[in-house]
Amino acid sequence: MPKARKSQISLLDTPYYHCVSRCVRRAYLCGEENGKSFEHRRYWVEDRIHVLSDVFAIDVCAYAVMSNHTHVVLHVAKDKADILTTEEVIQRWHRLYKGTLLTQRYLSPELRKDFHEAQIKTVEATAEIWRKRLYDISWFMRALNEYIARAANKEDDCTGHFWEGRFKSQALLDESALAACMAYVDLNPVRAKTAKTPETSDHTSIQYRINAARVGKTPKRLMPFSQSSKQSMPQSLPFTLPDYLQLVDTTSRYIHPTKRGKVEHTLPTILERLNIEHEQWLTLTTQFEACFKHAVGKEALLEQYAHNQHQQRVQGRQSARRLLG
Repeated sequence: MPKARKSQISLLDTPYYHCVSRCVRRAYLCGEENGKSFEHRRYWVEDRIHVLSDVFAIDVCAYAVMSNHTHVVLHVAKDKADILTTEEVIQRWHRLYKGTLLTQRYLSPELRKDFHEAQIKTVEATAEIWRKRLYDISWFMRALNEYIARAANKEDDCTGHFWEGRFKSQALLDESALAACMAYVDLNPVRAKTAKTPETSDHTSIQYRINAARVGKTPKRLMPFSQSSKQSMPQSLPFTLPDYLQLVDTTSRYIHPTKRGKVEHTLPTILERLNIEHEQWLTLTTQFEACFKHAVGKEALLEQYAHNQHQQRVQGRQSARRLLG
């Protein structure tokens, strides 16, 4: 029996999660069907991910929009939602949804000054519900998938399900799990042999980051990397951009058959710090979803996660011992 989504997302254990959505009508997400191209839908998905990263108190660490499924690696920033004013919460929510008549009027200073106490309390109570949704991964994925489904169904002139019923989520419990998952997601096109290098991997966060770096910019719609490999900064990924680019580039040369002869035998900086060997890393970045189910991390963290989730069985224990030490 599938686990309830709320029991899979545990901010007590980690703010990092890998989410995967797969299309029911697989041939119609993008690609070509009967001579008609649907590749533009990948732009829809990528653009929507960028929009949602601005609205939600959830950072996007990595993403890949493939022909029949999407991957996102997310960081829940509850503290960002907690410090928003009532007005800021409403403004964010109204970027995605109409809200209520009261919340629409509340944003107008002229109309708000005539509110009586009961109306203000109603607005504040509504905003508190929305505040919780702004750091809720299920609402993030809903705002992504429902938007794309409506647009695709309109274009196809049909109704019905576009995505499989539920998105899959994995809790990323430590830096090793996070680094492996991000690389796994960013290298999806290389593994699928639709791209030879990370920089030519269309509709991925790695390409988005590389293009920004080439003009000396940092993507505002993606979670930033730390500025120092020795000390991670609050609200940043726990490794630097140069170290991550080195890691992904080296890994891509292992994965892509035409690149294997160019592999350097020195261990990338991140793998040295995480104490992961080449062979284990290659398994992680090619079989990540097969090796782990609901949570990824070292054995002790998997045990803690299972305890917090009231699970009797620790799933992924053998993979953790074999791949993460």
